[in-house]
Amino acid sequence: MIAFENVAYNYGGGELLSDMSLRLAPGSFHFLTGPSGSGKSTFLKLCYAELKPTAGHVTLFDREVRTLARDDVAQMRRRIGVVHQDCQFLDHLPLAANVTLPLTVSDREVSPEDVGDLLGWVGLRHLADALPPQLSGGERQRAAVARAVIIGPDVILADEPTGNLDWELSLRLLKLLVELNRMGKTIVVATHDMNLIRQTKSQVAARVLRIQNRRIQLAGADL
Repeated sequence: MIAFENVAYNYGGGELLSDMSLRLAPGSFHFLTGPSGSGKSTFLKLCYAELKPTAGHVTLFDREVRTLARDDVAQMRRRIGVVHQDCQFLDHLPLAANVTLPLTVSDREVSPEDVGDLLGWVGLRHLADALPPQLSGGERQRAAVARAVIIGPDVILADEPTGNLDWELSLRLLKLLVELNRMGKTIVVATHDMNLIRQTKSQVAARVLRIQNRRIQLAGADL
């Protein structure tokens, strides 16, 4: 589904990631760890072709990223949902319109009933008409998950999605990601919170990837 072969990425004249080889299988759940500045966000951007490697090969859904034209990349991203830590919304649009924005920009339609069901799943149905500035941090992050899911992706990448949340809200958000994994979605969550990883691993067969010294290591089934 997503494969790295001897991938490297240079930033600012220096090598940030080096000689990375791995495969993310369909339906797998991975945590991505590493110190701040180690390249976790860069790794995720390589996974959805926001960046292209400076060496090696990244393959998305059996397509080599280097060979993809702009339209091909746009089409590929419809299969990948991304949840950012600092999720951005259009403040003048109600929550429901923000969540459906990925469909709007690609001229795809969704029924109000389906939107309501999705907002209900993340516990935000009652806030469908609320504006983003009225939402709490936890509500914004759950809305970001709904926005990533509405396109019906095969893969969901979450970049420090619980970084600004307390423990209870973090567990609630990870529960949503675990549910998505049980529905067959491939999940990759970048996080520095080892306690959160341990808690989640009691619910799902997650593996841990650690970026250290510019390389990626498989931490194994147990921490």
